[in-house]
Amino acid sequence: MNKKTDLSISYRKKLLKPIKRAVVKVGSGVLTAKNGLNRRVISALTNDICGLRKKGIEIILVSSGAIASGLKITGLTKRPVSISQQQAIAAVGQSSLMMAYENAFGRHGQKVAQILITRDDLNHRSRYLNARNTIFTLLSWKIIPIINENDTVVVDEIKFGDNDNLSAMVTNMTESHLLINLTDIDGLFDRDPRTHKDARLINVVEKVNREIMSYAGSIPGFLGTGGMAGKIKAVHKATLGGVPAIIANGRKQGILREIFTGREEGTLFLPQDITLPCRKHWIAFTKSSKGEIIIDSGAGEALKKRGKSLLPSGIKEVRGKFSLGDSVILLNENNQELAVGMVNYNSGDIKKIMGLKSTEIESRLGYKHDDEVIHRDNLVITDGMNDGDDVCLLRE
Repeated sequence: MNKKTDLSISYRKKLLKPIKRAVVKVGSGVLTAKNGLNRRVISALTNDICGLRKKGIEIILVSSGAIASGLKITGLTKRPVSISQQQAIAAVGQSSLMMAYENAFGRHGQKVAQILITRDDLNHRSRYLNARNTIFTLLSWKIIPIINENDTVVVDEIKFGDNDNLSAMVTNMTESHLLINLTDIDGLFDRDPRTHKDARLINVVEKVNREIMSYAGSIPGFLGTGGMAGKIKAVHKATLGGVPAIIANGRKQGILREIFTGREEGTLFLPQDITLPCRKHWIAFTKSSKGEIIIDSGAGEALKKRGKSLLPSGIKEVRGKFSLGDSVILLNENNQELAVGMVNYNSGDIKKIMGLKSTEIESRLGYKHDDEVIHRDNLVITDGMNDGDDVCLLRE
């Protein structure tokens, strides 16, 4: 073992030592085999998770595999195009998936709970907090939550996109200290290792940038829907919340145990120095955007450089139809994204008051909620969040 590896292991041990709660996402490519669910892998992961629980580390499991399992049970050879058929397959596979987990964890005397959610559940702050409280209650009872997107009812408008994205949202929602994304390759490579023998594993990523995203883009998707690019976007969302993340090979025996001992497994993504508070992280990445507002250069400068709220006087155009409390994207006059925030007025009313002073709102509308169209406490500046890269790449 060389000096560089020694230092890397030492750093990882130091980073992971204080962690008391982690989200572990397991992909379809890890959980499934030719004959359905890969029960050997499920058993190995269960052993690791129960071992971590004995050490006082809380684990929240985000698990794919319902549709892949359902395909085998129903005898279908490929994923159908029909939404209703996909939902039916998910319903069949989800029960099989949970039964496999219950049996595996039951051998250790460990109880589990199933949580099925859609993005619509997390769009509403009260339902978001209810889901959060449910998970915290389960953890206090020493029960492991197993979370999956509710594929049986989900439609395009409320899809997370994939469980990679969901795992990042759950990490923020539960204030977890680490996100581990288990896939079927060893981590992020500079090219596809399945077709390039000289592909290099990237051990540590200090910051996600265009170069890192280009590496991810060269590695196509696996059995699941996310692909490597989806995983990078997800772990980056976690790091913007101040949480380290690791992408590793879930088929390796004892992978979670090795990670928590500080072994140099997978690709480690370092937490960012400037992080978003939980509520602003929710606004930026969990709450789906319903429309766009174009603002002038003066308003853009006030938001970015002086930390001001968005007033009606700085608005040039409103796009889309949205309601009070919805999240919208703020663009400059060149259609470049500047920020995202929650509005105090619906789209129709904003069209009526745009360009006006705040003192004129009541005379135009007949009422006034607030002086601001978006208050700075409900606003996240996204321009420059990723060293000039488009942060919209990080949102689904």
